[in-house]
Amino acid sequence: MNEEFTFAVLGAGHGGQALAAYLSLKGFQVNLFNRTPERINSIKLMGGMQVEGEIQGFAPLALVTSDIEEAVRGAKVIMVVLPATGHRYIAERMSNYLEDGQIIVLNPGRTGGALEVKQVLKERECRAKVIVAEAQTFIFASRISGPAQVKIFRIKNSVPVAAIPAHQTVEVVQTLRKALPQFVPEDNVLKTSFNNIGAVFHPTITILNAGRIENTHGEFDYYIEGVTPSVALILEEVDKERVKVGESLGIRAITAREWLYSAYDAHGRNLFEAIQNNPGYYGIKAPPTVFHRYITEDVPASLVPISSIGHMLETPTPTIDAMIHLACILHGRNYWQEGRTVEKLGLKGLSVKEIRELVVMEETK
Repeated sequence: MNEEFTFAVLGAGHGGQALAAYLSLKGFQVNLFNRTPERINSIKLMGGMQVEGEIQGFAPLALVTSDIEEAVRGAKVIMVVLPATGHRYIAERMSNYLEDGQIIVLNPGRTGGALEVKQVLKERECRAKVIVAEAQTFIFASRISGPAQVKIFRIKNSVPVAAIPAHQTVEVVQTLRKALPQFVPEDNVLKTSFNNIGAVFHPTITILNAGRIENTHGEFDYYIEGVTPSVALILEEVDKERVKVGESLGIRAITAREWLYSAYDAHGRNLFEAIQNNPGYYGIKAPPTVFHRYITEDVPASLVPISSIGHMLETPTPTIDAMIHLACILHGRNYWQEGRTVEKLGLKGLSVKEIRELVVMEETK
């Protein structure tokens, strides 16, 4: 057992269980937290989890609990593995129990995750000196395969991570790499947030295929059949708007086509061709319903912050706004209010210079 420090993993869904088990098998002490005890009862009973796939064995856990104070007490690294819509809630829950020197990492942050958590801790007058960071993507492709059983299908080669302010990223990466060498430093949290490619693909493809999803219950190839030339044209507009809002903040976000090439070596003269030329997308089925995280998570935690920042900086996002509007109609919810607005991110009224000072150098007074 590696006694150097303890990890707390908050969230026991597919990703949280996989990460907790992986860290345990790497020899680290791990506390696993889940809000509802039902999900973790079998793990608590077994004292850990059986892991298969990329890494195998029985992973004992030091603590399995629904008590957030118990989970974070004494943990050096707090790995938050929840839907982005749960980041505010979990930050509120743990704000009274954080300790000096702890590192909080959102896996992943989507768009604005670290900013939102930092703002919540400020609102809650948390006095502990902690580092808040976010990963650009989740490190595993994984699934729960049974009670106290999890399968890790794939481990990503590299996962960019950044802290607020950016100079603390080095400490975060050095600490994480003791267990997870795949983490690499990104310039700042604006880069991890605006390189969130799920913001481009997930909501738009789902919304534009709503009829087909409802008729077939998702029995079609999501990317290959769901992205026709017309759908791809709209995806390209969403992508351009994301990149332009990033530019208005002084960052160069990668385009969806560039990401497809770097992640999958898939290329084409346009986004449609690049998607069709990606063998990794063949066989991936659509969601069985439009009430899916591709909308419930990616609209409020990805599209809304891009739109809100764009509006504040007078960078129009008409296509993104249209997708948010359609999502509100589909779900009968007000994602504009629920989502990560500049107010919730602590950015309202700040100039570009002040935003960059907040994330790159030091916090604004």
